[in-house]
Amino acid sequence: MAFNKNKRRLRIKKSIRRKISGTDSRPRLAVFKSNTGIYAQIINDLLGHTIAAASSKELGEKSNTNIPLSKEVGKKLAEKALAGGITEVVFDRSGYLFHGNVKALADGAREAGLKF
Repeated sequence: MAFNKNKRRLRIKKSIRRKISGTDSRPRLAVFKSNTGIYAQIINDLLGHTIAAASSKELGEKSNTNIPLSKEVGKKLAEKALAGGITEVVFDRSGYLFHGNVKALADGAREAGLKF
C-alpha cells in the first residue's frame, strides 16, 4: 500500500470521532483545512445541526491560510457561538496535528471566550 497523507488523516479522524461527540451542553468544534482556507463548525451531533460556522473565505481572504488568519477565524467562530449561548465545546482536530493553523484557530477561540 502506497503512503497517502489523506488516507492516514482520515484513519486518525475516524479514531478521534469514535471517542468524541457533540451534545447539547458541549457541542463539537470541527476543523477542516485546505491549501487555500481553513473552516470551522460547531456541531450538535445528537440533532445533526450546525450551530455556528466560520471560515477564512468569510473573512474575505483569498490567499493561502496563515496563522494570524486562522486565529481570526477562531475568534469569529467564538463570537458566533457565544451569541448563540454556547460557552463550552469539545475540540475535534479532524486528524490534523494540533500544530500551526489548527492550534492558532483553537487559541483564537479560547481568547474570545470559548472553553475546551
